[in-house]
Amino acid sequence: MTIQFLKLNELTAEQRAKLLRRAEKDIRDLFPLAQEVIDAVRTGGDAGVVTYARKFDAPNFEASMLKASPEDFRAARESLESAVAAAIEAAHANIHRFHEEQLPEPMWFTEVQPGIMAGEKITPIASVGLYVPRGKGAFPSVMMMLATPAKVAGVPRIVVVTPPTSEGKADAASLVAAEVCGVSEVYVVGGMQAIAALAYGTETIPKVDKLIGPGSSYVSAAKRLLYGTVDVGLPAGPSESIILADEHADARLAALDLLVEAEHGAESAALLVTHSEKVARGALDILPEYIAQLPEWRRRFIENVLSNYGGILLTDSLNESIQFVNDYAPEHLEVLTAEPFVTLQKLKNAGEILLGHLTPIPTANYCLGLNAILPTGGFARTFSSVSVWDFLKRSGIGYLSAEGYARLQGITATLADYEDFPAHAFAIRKRNEILGLK
Repeated sequence: MTIQFLKLNELTAEQRAKLLRRAEKDIRDLFPLAQEVIDAVRTGGDAGVVTYARKFDAPNFEASMLKASPEDFRAARESLESAVAAAIEAAHANIHRFHEEQLPEPMWFTEVQPGIMAGEKITPIASVGLYVPRGKGAFPSVMMMLATPAKVAGVPRIVVVTPPTSEGKADAASLVAAEVCGVSEVYVVGGMQAIAALAYGTETIPKVDKLIGPGSSYVSAAKRLLYGTVDVGLPAGPSESIILADEHADARLAALDLLVEAEHGAESAALLVTHSEKVARGALDILPEYIAQLPEWRRRFIENVLSNYGGILLTDSLNESIQFVNDYAPEHLEVLTAEPFVTLQKLKNAGEILLGHLTPIPTANYCLGLNAILPTGGFARTFSSVSVWDFLKRSGIGYLSAEGYARLQGITATLADYEDFPAHAFAIRKRNEILGLK
């Protein structure tokens, strides 16, 4: 088993670039297929969706299977183990509580100067489509991370799309999670055809104003081509994490948590970044033992990740480790330092920051309350995790009294003249004439 063990000060420019780039797949090769699917759905509606659902997911798929029925929801609840259903309920309670705290005031004003009022009105987006993937597994947690903030934000119409099993059914746990979140409109379709259906609408699947949710490179390609037709939301690619450790960290825990995001897939990225050679060597020594205890198909993912886009990176100091983390801007960042709240002050770029050895990534992924749909590929420099704000929009509000208008009319006309917008200036000066103002 090969696990990368790298020293930051010995990296070539090419090695450093590879680490920072991750497995960022060039999805342009998928554009022709994505355009083919998009065109088929745009012109053919349900028939186009069904064609590609049969090709990619369920050979016997029919249009009548597109929408999850009340019976599907009942059957999902009955078939799901009670422990799983209870875990979904408990996780949802924390996720809901956290997102409630994000809600802004629905309206606010401030008096900029006497008679000059400016503020904002916050309203939910009218309709959103949530993409809940299946891929290598089923993800009721993603359902909760998307549907909960959408419901808390007050979105009037929430539409979910999620790929079918080979039998053409939605995952039972995902349906239960949707029900727990208060969402009943679920369509059993995935991939490029699902994105196209949400962008254009079909006989069965409604067009939405915004779609959001992680997906495969095929989904990403469709989103890229449909940018401008529909708001495609947060960029979310392969999973990634950094475990940031100092000399006080337990190497066994660092090694355990290094595996978490690495098991998502061969294109994931997972790095242990530390200035402690003792911690680095300790983790390196125990990783094979831990990996050997996992199922073979997950082992393959982890071994690929730790030999290509992850592994162990040794730095010269904690500050150097922190600087690398800020340059990398990871999706998930776990801080295993003696004073994690002190370290926190120096951290600038990460989708989420988890403090201390009792706050592991898996707990945050499921039930801590934080949203686990996070920016990847370095986008944590400018993007944030999914939140209620992804489902809200702001409208500026202004009001001028006679005193306020008098204060601003001269400034307005002067700037309009300077920028050579005569109608702007005319609207002010003629208004003054009409109203008998000086």
